[in-house]
Amino acid sequence: MPIPVDKLTDPAVRAFVAALNAHDREAFVATLAPDATMSDDGSDRDLDQWVENEVFATRGHLDVESEKGGGRDLVARYRNDTWGEMRTQWHFVVDDGKISRFETGQA
Repeated sequence: MPIPVDKLTDPAVRAFVAALNAHDREAFVATLAPDATMSDDGSDRDLDQWVENEVFATRGHLDVESEKGGGRDLVARYRNDTWGEMRTQWHFVVDDGKISRFETGQA
């Protein structure tokens, strides 16, 4: 059973997941630090390009199964129109209430 987004522990991660699931680009960008970075399956990626291709252009959606590390480490089912659904893990680095880095990959 997924954890409801409004019950996620870390406020920055909660806002990230809520904006991603709502396909709200403005709210999503607002969760990120200006110089935020990310990686997918261990490879650093261009954040803007990845977000466009994996989230907004393909209707990405995240259902969180579990969290630890104060809510900054998630296991979730992620789906989009390109790849379908897969079990993923997410790690977030949060500085001053903004996500400065996130790392994702298959769980």
